[in-house]
Amino acid sequence: MENRKTVRLQKKFDTKGFNAGASMLKQLLWYFTSALFFRSGLVPVSVILVWILRLFGAKIGKDVRVKPYIHIKFPWKLELGDHSWLAECYIENLAPVLIGKHCCVSQNAVLMTGNHDYKSTTFDLITKPIVIEDGAWVGANAVVCPGVTVGSHAVLAVGSVATKDLETYVVYAGHPAVKIRERVIRV
Repeated sequence: MENRKTVRLQKKFDTKGFNAGASMLKQLLWYFTSALFFRSGLVPVSVILVWILRLFGAKIGKDVRVKPYIHIKFPWKLELGDHSWLAECYIENLAPVLIGKHCCVSQNAVLMTGNHDYKSTTFDLITKPIVIEDGAWVGANAVVCPGVTVGSHAVLAVGSVATKDLETYVVYAGHPAVKIRERVIRV
């Protein structure tokens, strides 16, 4: 994923107005499809779940695994690279979520692209995209906040909260997440 693409996405979505990116009918169809096939766990077969996500506009690479009990707000704002894995996580993608190749988003992780301006009397919605670059791993119960880029092969440890961009090949832990060590991958 390119850094220029990230900056361009953030500028595009750093606005007061919100656009769901689909008609009310499509949103309604997705709501019921998601409840029946994804959040219920009724369909445990990844190939079928990936096929349904593609039908609703998600851009998904090859050999991707999507587990049941997952929550995806708007599949048309999701891009998932080859050989990546989404466990039973929560993707509140009011803005685009771009996940690279060979990534893992673990159980109960939260990718949150929206927040509210607490300084505003109207509590305006603020949305910013999330980018998870190739080879990155978001651990179980971890949270990635709006506008964060998880660098290539970075690890966000179990229960940690990423409020700022994570460097490549680094392991982060804590609330807020801080650098713990370099990530060394054995070959």
